[in-house]
Amino acid sequence: MKVIFAGTPEFAATALKDLHEAGFEIPLVLTQPDRPAGRGMQLHASSVKQYALQHGIEVLQPLSLRMDSRDPQRAAEAQAAHQRLLATDYDVMVVAAYGLILPRSTLDIRPCINIHGSLLPRWRGAAPIHRAIEAGDDETGVTIMQMEEGLDTGPMLAIERVVIEAGDSTASLHDKLAALGGRMIVDTLRKMEQAPLQATPQPEAGVTYAAKIAKEEAALDFSQGALELGLKIRAFNPFPGACGQVDGVPIKIWAAEVLEADSPQPAGQVLAADAQHGIVVACGSGALRLTQLQKPGGKRLPAVEFIKGFPLDGKRFV
Repeated sequence: MKVIFAGTPEFAATALKDLHEAGFEIPLVLTQPDRPAGRGMQLHASSVKQYALQHGIEVLQPLSLRMDSRDPQRAAEAQAAHQRLLATDYDVMVVAAYGLILPRSTLDIRPCINIHGSLLPRWRGAAPIHRAIEAGDDETGVTIMQMEEGLDTGPMLAIERVVIEAGDSTASLHDKLAALGGRMIVDTLRKMEQAPLQATPQPEAGVTYAAKIAKEEAALDFSQGALELGLKIRAFNPFPGACGQVDGVPIKIWAAEVLEADSPQPAGQVLAADAQHGIVVACGSGALRLTQLQKPGGKRLPAVEFIKGFPLDGKRFV
């Protein structure tokens, strides 16, 4: 089976690697254009592009696949990409976290199959892993689905579940789901080689949408409950990184433990900041023990090491 692959971040690169190592012929990879990143804002190739180039796979990076775009450059690139797809001998397109919408013109060329990091129809959209943790879900998983024009609305070919552990962050859950997605897409294509697969329509009940994560969401409001804040800290690790301010200094909070005991102190007040108790902060209900923090220009540090260089006695997070 010949597979065109479309994807951009590490989640997608894991699936591309598994397909390649499983022996599927991959004549072409689509990924988003290189983006500036890092302190020097140098152009950085996506994880998918890096893997493809390392293994001699042709890469195409159109700004858009919509030939009806009002932007002349985008329309021209979309037209060129469409012609390249038409000229390529392939059986199926596999899509994983590509970041561009596939128009009807692309969907109509060959079957398109998506690897989605949730139990559809829950958490359709751009940030299913973040939103599942933020919402306090007990489980999530990966759905392999046939693509159609709607946002993650296509019928399902396979679905597997994963328990969200108490210590899971988006970073750790991402890695579990990426590995699962890679295995599932290989299994799905192997079955498709043998016979057509039966697709199951998504249930109409239980639809939720996972909106893209905005940097503004990183700011923690300590008037909220400790449980809610603890979920946000886990959900926003590694991006955008939950943040609180002390004396006008933004501090990233990468990990925390939820404490149920309430305090008469105002929300955000540091209740303890020492080697014995760690860093404990009052919340609207309950409290948080902050266990990993980072100041601007510094490294992520355990709480005990952090307070050696940034004392928090008597301080308040806002």
